[in-house]
Amino acid sequence: MAEEGASGFQIHPMDQFIVKPLFGGDHIAWYTITNVTLWMAIAVVAIAAMLMLGTRRRAIVPSRSQSVAEMIYGFVYNMVEEVTGREGVKYFPYVLTLFLFILFSNLLGLLPTAFTTTSHIAVTIVLAMLVFLGVTVLGFVKHGIGFLGMFWVSSAPLAIRPVLAVIEVISYFVRPVSHSIRLAGNLMAGHAVVKVIAGFATLVVASPVVIGAVTALYGLELLVACVQAYVFTILTCVYLRDAVGDVHH
Repeated sequence: MAEEGASGFQIHPMDQFIVKPLFGGDHIAWYTITNVTLWMAIAVVAIAAMLMLGTRRRAIVPSRSQSVAEMIYGFVYNMVEEVTGREGVKYFPYVLTLFLFILFSNLLGLLPTAFTTTSHIAVTIVLAMLVFLGVTVLGFVKHGIGFLGMFWVSSAPLAIRPVLAVIEVISYFVRPVSHSIRLAGNLMAGHAVVKVIAGFATLVVASPVVIGAVTALYGLELLVACVQAYVFTILTCVYLRDAVGDVHH
């Protein structure tokens, strides 16, 4: 640490994930407005602006904003219909909202000095738990006690069905954990790597190479931001299919 201080070269890649009160102070309570709150609100405003601008005129020959809005709408609608079937299309508005929020949060986090809200497990676990609880409640509402049939693999030999049932139950309750950690972990790791590589740009000799590496990594992070929003959404559709479709194996 002394050598780092002497050279003036320090990299703190995890500082970008620190939650800070927006109006000063050190104490953070559940009602405190933080940088997380700010960027979540910005994401919501950006989504609303895109949709309102895209649907303002609804021309036969679409404008750029209308084309983007229609493309995203059609993409998510087709995803829901193909994965969950016609029965799951009625839940399309929720899936679209989820996809847009995650996508815009990921993309806004790539802006300089921005805060990536979806890099925090506290945010992604709430999104994942809402999906988990919603799917579970919906499954019992539609199928009653028969929803538990999804844990009983009737196509397997009778002797191993109880073992498979235990495995199915465990995997079901692990869903929100894997669902949330996958999103937060990928974004946090990517942003940390970009910050570390960018720190080396202060070295004069290596700066051209490092700048090229940072540019390439930034492009990769842009792809990851879109892919992770897609993965989270399609997994939501898969879980939704368990609730609205046939629960028997």
